Amino acid sequence: MCGIAGIFHHGTPKPVDPARIERMCDALVHRGPDGAGVWTAPGVGLGHRRLSIIDLAGSPQPMPSADGRAMLVFNGEIYNFRALRRELEELGARFRTDGDSEVILAAWQRWGPDCLQRLDGMFAFAIYDLQKRQIFLARDRLGVKPLYIADLSDGSIAFASEMKGLLALPQLRREVDPLAVEDFLAWGFVPETRSILKNVRKLMPGHFLLAGHDMPLPAPRQWWDVSFAARAQANAEDLEAELLHLMREAVTSRMVADVPLGAFLSGGVDSSSVVALMAEASAAPVATCSIGFDVAALDESAHARQVAQLFATEHHARTVSPDEWSMVDRLAGIYDEPFADASALPTLAVSSLAREHVKVALSGDGADEAFAGYRRHKFHAAEERARSVLPSGLRQPLFGTLGAIYPKADWLPRPLRAKATLLSLAEDGASAYAQAVGVTSPEMRARLYSDAFKRARGDYRAEEQVERLMREAPAQTGLDAAQYADLKFFLPGDILTKVDRASMAVSLEAREPLLDHRLVEFAATLPGRMRLRGGEGKWLVKKAMRRFLPDDILYRPKQGFVTPIAQWLRGPLAGQARAISCGSWLSRTNWFDPAALERLAEQHIAGRADNSRVLWQMLMLEKGIARLDAQ
Repeated sequence: MCGIAGIFHHGTPKPVDPARIERMCDALVHRGPDGAGVWTAPGVGLGHRRLSIIDLAGSPQPMPSADGRAMLVFNGEIYNFRALRRELEELGARFRTDGDSEVILAAWQRWGPDCLQRLDGMFAFAIYDLQKRQIFLARDRLGVKPLYIADLSDGSIAFASEMKGLLALPQLRREVDPLAVEDFLAWGFVPETRSILKNVRKLMPGHFLLAGHDMPLPAPRQWWDVSFAARAQANAEDLEAELLHLMREAVTSRMVADVPLGAFLSGGVDSSSVVALMAEASAAPVATCSIGFDVAALDESAHARQVAQLFATEHHARTVSPDEWSMVDRLAGIYDEPFADASALPTLAVSSLAREHVKVALSGDGADEAFAGYRRHKFHAAEERARSVLPSGLRQPLFGTLGAIYPKADWLPRPLRAKATLLSLAEDGASAYAQAVGVTSPEMRARLYSDAFKRARGDYRAEEQVERLMREAPAQTGLDAAQYADLKFFLPGDILTKVDRASMAVSLEAREPLLDHRLVEFAATLPGRMRLRGGEGKWLVKKAMRRFLPDDILYRPKQGFVTPIAQWLRGPLAGQARAISCGSWLSRTNWFDPAALERLAEQHIAGRADNSRVLWQMLMLEKGIARLDAQ
């Protein structure tokens, strides 16, 4: 796990100053405190910060190929590198190191871009081919590892693992993209389709970019996708056996490291399953780390202790006070772009705890997206059944009218919020799902925006991206389409961004075995009843894990990391909430209606409404944009 950076001139190959690459890498030192390197040639420069995990003494980067014709910088891990190395050796390749980096180089030289199909892992890397005078940028299938690309004022492009690396360049223009602000308010994060700055973009998950000096910069190409279009024909017992085999393979392949390794353990189904399979594969006790809260309603630590005792792990736990609001400013610095998933705070806390004991930690992320584990999947599947009964010509006027006159009751659990359900049923499945998973509704955003910002945004709606993904998804059912959107949009933009930045901020490598691409591809072929049955998500996963875990772990209500932001915004952060409407950096942008922001803050602080989610978004937008402007 590392940080990478580079500059490439398409067109005239101008010299690249090594000091520019060094500045970019210095901004990424937290991703790789164990070593650094820079390499330049006419028209190109590559830089690397290393976090040593495998082949500790060898594999320095930037790394040349054995014949000196290609140069690599790489962030991530290739879990099948030993098998791939043996295959390449049989084809005549020779290796000088014992790590996975040199295997990528040899695979590129043998197969070109097709080498990506053979790589099992999480990665973002750049290869410069000195013979062909081309640069090859690639990102893993699901977007576990990030890669930002910027257009610089001198006509070159720069790339880096985080926007910090790009912000180190004075040539970077820092004009905020209003469409990214619209996206952020809708979702709480800036998705992979754009960045907060107009001239910076992200290489999309499962995509690569191949460019030469003597050609215009081409568009990235997709090299992987997941399909829900086919269905496995085996019986439940055979599917359960295959699932368990794939989960075991995914976990054990991610236990390869030359440094101490452990796991995050929340006590939920996913992290507990990973720990169970680690314990089965390990002769020594597994190191586990969990965070608890000193507010009973937020605390899951008892469940984590139960699993730790069950598998005799070397358990490390820490109780976090809800007064951890003081970390909010640090959070803005870690994420660069505005990021409003409040569970980033406990994720940072558990990463910090883990780093005191291990250098690599396995997590349970990804199972909810792949196996329909979110409550929203249950609601969406039920609504899709209702939509299938009534044609849209009847459904839209009927449910739309009922929803319009039904009283609003956001404080109730969703099954009792008939207004939201009725209005959702009036929409098609894609539109309804996009609005259900959003943080701030289109109506709320319209009330907050100033007229000037509405003109800058134009007719763009953030929901369009999710609606398009679902309508064009390789899927058979509405549930399939929703999960496809989760895997392609919400997973990389929110969950994986959260874990990558929080873990790398403390120089910890996080690995996600439940996002092994073979496991995800298998999950997409499961019949719907094997994913969601009787209102129970991850049905087949829970069935397979009953031999390891008790029912009170497998079937207890899903909780997840919770942060008491509503209390913070009425207490220690109340002043900052009030300042958003006047006196803050954000208030000077003229993007928002100050009176609307003031009403939100005062209603929340007085306890007349819970506006914590949108106020938290505005606070993180304020801190994120102000930080970009200051650098």
